[in-house]
Amino acid sequence: MENKLDITILGDGGWGTTLGLLLSGKGFNVTIWGAFAENIESMNKSRLNRKFLPGIKIPKKLTLTNDLENAIQDKDIIVLAVPAQYMRSVLKKLKTLDYPRSAIYLSVAKGIEIGTLKRVSEIIHSELGNVKLAVLSGPTIACEIARGKPAVAVIAAHNPKVRNFLQSIFMTKRFRIYTNTDVIGVELGGSLKNIIAIACGVSDGLGFGANTKAAILARGLAEITRLGVAMGAKARTFSGISGLGDLVTTCISPHSRNRFVGEKIGQGKTMQQIISHMQMVAEGVPTAKSARSLSLKYKVDMPIVKEVYNVLYKNKEAFRAFKDLMARKSKKE
Repeated sequence: MENKLDITILGDGGWGTTLGLLLSGKGFNVTIWGAFAENIESMNKSRLNRKFLPGIKIPKKLTLTNDLENAIQDKDIIVLAVPAQYMRSVLKKLKTLDYPRSAIYLSVAKGIEIGTLKRVSEIIHSELGNVKLAVLSGPTIACEIARGKPAVAVIAAHNPKVRNFLQSIFMTKRFRIYTNTDVIGVELGGSLKNIIAIACGVSDGLGFGANTKAAILARGLAEITRLGVAMGAKARTFSGISGLGDLVTTCISPHSRNRFVGEKIGQGKTMQQIISHMQMVAEGVPTAKSARSLSLKYKVDMPIVKEVYNVLYKNKEAFRAFKDLMARKSKKE
């Protein structure tokens, strides 16, 4: 009966396409929706997502469309794989349509909305009401999972039936899913680690070594945990898959968009120069602005986040930011 489920993925980026391939491979009826007709047309013709997931063949049984109304009709699960800063606009479009209120909605986006400072699950509830909702996060580099390399992730939801059901849907022999009740912690871990990855990339771009990166990872995790606990998350969540696991992957992987952005900044490139050569969004850039606001709101000391924010938005020179971090007043760990 499960294999007869109709699932739609909103978002034709690398991660949305990868999840579509994974679910289609398990025998589910899967539709991927993309906002740009030309990209969907290209994917339908070539059965490749050359823009976001090059080299991976898309089977013909996987439906590709840019018709949002048809994409969501009578679906059992709707996976939200739209970048966090665009999530609300897509949800507002859903509200004008007859969106399935009984479906399970799964957010796989990582980020915090600028201005409102809302996590993605909060954005979804504010627009769609009290729908059945879960979040998926973890160290999930899309191109690795699409090629069948082993990986793990976490699905968090307040409703045990929802999280256990989704665990069975997404679990494969190469993609192991754990469950968690800490929605706040899982979302914050997946969002805030992108800022620390930018800092690690800056370190790489400046030519610093493994010691520096280890320091950024360790102290970055401390900052993430402090803010998370202040916002109602459980401290132990940040030492798990969606915390430390995701942080390590994003800070060291050559495929990490956020680490790449930081590296280019460290090499002296401007944000305009960097973004002009990128196909996908680096969520850490807008999230740095939101995290800086959250740290001030909750009165949480986050020096790495502060310096990344200063480099991105206050035109602070990267090397100066590292000097200021190292020159801070001595303290206990």
